[in-house]
Amino acid sequence: MCPSSANKKTLSVDSPSFTPTAPSLLPPTAPKKATPGISPKFANAAPFKPQGIISSSRVPLQRDVVLMLPSGSSSTTPFRQDTRTPDRLVADVQEFVPGRRLDASVGSEPERPVGPVFDSFAPPNAAASPYIDPAINGTTFYQNTAAFQQPPQYHLYAPIGPYSNNLLPYQRTVHDLFIPNDVREEMHKKLAATLQILPNSQLPAHIENYHSLVPLDTSNHKRASVFGGYASWVYKAQSSQTGQFYVLRRIEGFRLTNEQAIRTVQAWKQVLCASVVRITDAFTNRGFGDSSLFFVTDYHPLAQTLAEHHHIGQPRQSRGRNSIDHVAESVLWSYVCQIASALKVIHSNKLAARVLDITKVLVAGKNRVRLNGCAVLDVVLFDKQVSVAQLQKQDLVNFGLVILSLGANVADASQNFARAMDQFKRHYKPDLQDAVIWLYSAMQNAERSIDQFITMVANQMINSFDGALHNDDALYSDLASEVENARLFRLMAKLSFINERPEFDHDRQWSENGERYYLKLFRDYVFHQVDAQNRPVIDLGHVLSCLNKLDAGTDERVTLISRDEQTCFVVSYKELKKGVESAFQDLAKSGRRLH
Repeated sequence: MCPSSANKKTLSVDSPSFTPTAPSLLPPTAPKKATPGISPKFANAAPFKPQGIISSSRVPLQRDVVLMLPSGSSSTTPFRQDTRTPDRLVADVQEFVPGRRLDASVGSEPERPVGPVFDSFAPPNAAASPYIDPAINGTTFYQNTAAFQQPPQYHLYAPIGPYSNNLLPYQRTVHDLFIPNDVREEMHKKLAATLQILPNSQLPAHIENYHSLVPLDTSNHKRASVFGGYASWVYKAQSSQTGQFYVLRRIEGFRLTNEQAIRTVQAWKQVLCASVVRITDAFTNRGFGDSSLFFVTDYHPLAQTLAEHHHIGQPRQSRGRNSIDHVAESVLWSYVCQIASALKVIHSNKLAARVLDITKVLVAGKNRVRLNGCAVLDVVLFDKQVSVAQLQKQDLVNFGLVILSLGANVADASQNFARAMDQFKRHYKPDLQDAVIWLYSAMQNAERSIDQFITMVANQMINSFDGALHNDDALYSDLASEVENARLFRLMAKLSFINERPEFDHDRQWSENGERYYLKLFRDYVFHQVDAQNRPVIDLGHVLSCLNKLDAGTDERVTLISRDEQTCFVVSYKELKKGVESAFQDLAKSGRRLH
């Protein structure tokens, strides 16, 4: 090669520095006289080479392309473009101006062949961050809509507090990965109780719009005095209108003589409190062969009364080995706070609970109580007009008797208050004793109200509220572990939409061509394997492992062989996932066009 030809193809020291000439891109400046030689600014220039300044007509980036030094160079050793930048490309890079967007068509030197350009700032296989605003991430400039976006690998399974302090750093237990066994078992039992039916039942098939009656209260020892001398029965039933489950409380043998009495239930429908069983309806019916009054309330599966839950009034031999003689003081304070909250809401609505007894307060869950049977006496004893203020004072007295009966383990503390109080003082501190005495003597002081009582036990209310918040945090943490439990189902649904599709876009071979074909082979690899004896392999662990890898899009490779053993593919789970998303998007776009 002649020297003159070599000088034309290589850079010269006398080459002038490049300065953009577009007036819309750079601010107007006084023209400078071009000086021979390289500009002094190149000595301190940062090695920044933006992608957008290279003309789109140049050769795209190719990795691991071997470049040879120009002839005449002292070295002929080849080097790769992803390890260094050839010196012959430096002149093609414009000077970096921060905050400016340069057009690729302006200021570029035409008709100069250049090789592939390497961006030292762009990492290989860099994916766009989903957490950065596109306006500041530069995505409006470096657009690549056809690129497959790999989602995060963690699938939203980050551990959410509260955490156990008994574990070492990065140490986890099996229970951290799933919902706790006790919560799962409790949920299963509640669901089973909700769906329970009573075959060959002698109960009426329908009571108004409710069917499938199942008795919930089978005890023969009933205190008729609680509901004004009437016996009551409780049934679980399902609504034929909504399909939801409710409780029917039947007041046996009651005759409604005043239509205004049953309308008092309308006021109770407005009472919305977490510690009160909600009332939805009330009606009379003769489905049991007599005139009965029915109250419809919410159904809480596996709920027990306080008397049943704590075995009040039962001998110690019949309680079981794990039972204790008295209720823990912290549990009693929890009951006090919840019942006080319920009475606060009821009294604020100008109503009175009236039914406040250990056989009618329900326990549903861990130390979770709800007042039940409210509004019954408002209908049954409608003719006996008593002032609401007097009834609210009686609520406070009954409140104190409920706590005293639980602490002293007696069925009815009102029969012998002094003896029950002596038993109560043996196990509980003076604060709880004073609260019970204050409630029991409410009838003797006209100024006492539930608001004053809540002020008196404010410290315990705060402790109870704090415990409820801790329980809420624990349940939220358990919920977070199940937030993505349907991801494998969504993946299987996408595969089912794609595999064996008879026709798409007038192409009967659509599911057998391209990336859809190896998705079909992947389906066979996961579900249709056979062993050496040609017996089907039913391995749920293999299925879950493959689907999880496909959902994560890992780089692990898998060998897929056709059924005739004439075709073999070696693909990664990442490529398989890209094929699933691409094929599913084609189907989804076609469906949107039709609508």
